[in-house]
Amino acid sequence: MFAVFPLLALVVLIYNLVALTIGGFKATDAQDQLTQPLFSVHMASGAAWSVGLGDLLLMASLVILFVELLKSTSSRRVAIINHSLSMVLFIVCLVEFLLFGAFATSTFFLITLMVLLDVLAGFIVTIVASRREIDLTHD
Repeated sequence: MFAVFPLLALVVLIYNLVALTIGGFKATDAQDQLTQPLFSVHMASGAAWSVGLGDLLLMASLVILFVELLKSTSSRRVAIINHSLSMVLFIVCLVEFLLFGAFATSTFFLITLMVLLDVLAGFIVTIVASRREIDLTHD
């Protein structure tokens, strides 16, 4: 079950919850909620690094994208289903980005871009891995 589910859907779901419940349906309300600092880290240079919810979502998305790329190295049937579900997730993200104001933010655009990269890299890695398996079996 873990291998079939696209993990980036969790980040998209969290963004949906934030955008539609806390942020309302307007892009400015959602952007305000995402950029509002949750905590600050004082750096050695003396500057303060403020981290907001949008930053945390992007950090989590990058880590999950790495895990998704590792999962895509498998050429089993489960990987193909995962890539197909990731494609559906990308279409949902694209529709939300284009049609709903609360999703017209840079944070959601970058999440959508990561979902697209997951789809493309997943299919490409699976095809290359399958080709290698076919080449090895013929020798």
